[in-house]
Amino acid sequence: MKPILGLLVLALALWGATFLFGESDGGPTLPAPAVSHSSSHNCAECHAQVFEEWSSGPHADSWTGAAVRKLSGDFSNQDCIDCHAPQPVFVTGIAERVLPRIERRVEGVDCITCHALPDGGVAGSFTSETVACRPEATVALTRADFCAGCHDQHQTVQQWRDSRWAAEGIDCIDCHMPLRDGTPSGGRRHGMHGGTDLVMLQSAVEVRGSRVDDDPANGWLIEIENVGAGHSFPTDERSRAADLFWRPAGSEGAWTHLHRFRSPYRYETDVPDTLLPVHATERYAVLDADDAPVTGPIEVVLLYKRSPHYRDMTDPMQDLWPEDPGVDPYATDVPRDAIVVHRLVLGGDQ
Repeated sequence: MKPILGLLVLALALWGATFLFGESDGGPTLPAPAVSHSSSHNCAECHAQVFEEWSSGPHADSWTGAAVRKLSGDFSNQDCIDCHAPQPVFVTGIAERVLPRIERRVEGVDCITCHALPDGGVAGSFTSETVACRPEATVALTRADFCAGCHDQHQTVQQWRDSRWAAEGIDCIDCHMPLRDGTPSGGRRHGMHGGTDLVMLQSAVEVRGSRVDDDPANGWLIEIENVGAGHSFPTDERSRAADLFWRPAGSEGAWTHLHRFRSPYRYETDVPDTLLPVHATERYAVLDADDAPVTGPIEVVLLYKRSPHYRDMTDPMQDLWPEDPGVDPYATDVPRDAIVVHRLVLGGDQ
């Protein structure tokens, strides 16, 4: 009887150990200890790839970036702080204007901004109690309204809502957070690239050239179409701008400004909104200084800028606007001071 009783005690002890400490073969386990997050750097230990992607993207740079600092006057324009160092979106409310935080501003728009829940939990794509951050499946995290608190300040999300992409269910994360390996199991990329990514810029718009009325004797007509952006081109901050320039083909001379795409600041009451709307096509005739059609071979560039100015190469402290009368076109090397999105050579043997 005693040997049998001993075996029963041993079995109960083993069962108790299994219950307390879990099984090593994939069986049930206890919830992991909860981990608090005071910085996005806490996330890097488990999410190294995601953290690296975020670190190299514009969200991480939103407080410390040189261009941001210059355009905001070192954040003397305090309206900018809300979106460049925001409190968690789930705390201030989805689609509501975000509020600025006091701490960790150098981390910009970080993991905590998007994933922290009001009760201290972590929003994710699935629920699990066996990992340190205990993520909770949160569908709202994937919807365009989640981005709207910041990115609809300049109607970017509304532009998307008015597009056919919205009707087709293609939203912000499909373009700006694509699946890492094409399947949900690989997670989504967190670089959040847009206007900083040449491939995305090139896929957003097409630039074409043709003769007026298809007659070789006539001047050139430059056509630009918004084919891939889910919003206007460019969009978001008023500092974003895109420009079409042209010059005679084979020339190393000055560029002539053809058109600017940009939405003005509030104080620029005399500047029209010239963004290229989603799905829109616009055409511009190429004219010389006497407003006569240009018929010879030409080179055309579409440039994208995160700052509306061009640097004066003769005076680095001076900024230039391409529309300003009297600006010396030789003072600025426009392709060197912007991202060249498309370049065309029209006419001749090209």
